[in-house]
Amino acid sequence: MSKSEKRQKNTLIQLRCTEAEADAIKKKAIAAGLTTSEYLRRTALNRRITVRTDIRMMNELLRLGGLQKHLYTQMQANMTTELSHQFSEVLASIKHAINALDMTPVPVEDMKN
Repeated sequence: MSKSEKRQKNTLIQLRCTEAEADAIKKKAIAAGLTTSEYLRRTALNRRITVRTDIRMMNELLRLGGLQKHLYTQMQANMTTELSHQFSEVLASIKHAINALDMTPVPVEDMKN
């Protein structure tokens, strides 16, 4: 978003809701990685909202897989069959966890409180 677009946002719309509704809105905005204002704008204008939690989880799993591969490479000189098998199982589990993540955009109506 350019600076000129940010400057154009000068109209304030106030919203009344219960404390529980406010908490739910804030939690959904955080899960989407957005400010509350941006989250409400996107929902009101039917724009796409992608939950960022799964993206962060996928990046962390990829990082852990890379670290596991690095450790495997470092230990090649002292590698036993059992240790190699354990490394392989861990990498397979990380790959399975990454593939299990559903990275499709979540419609706002389907997001849980």
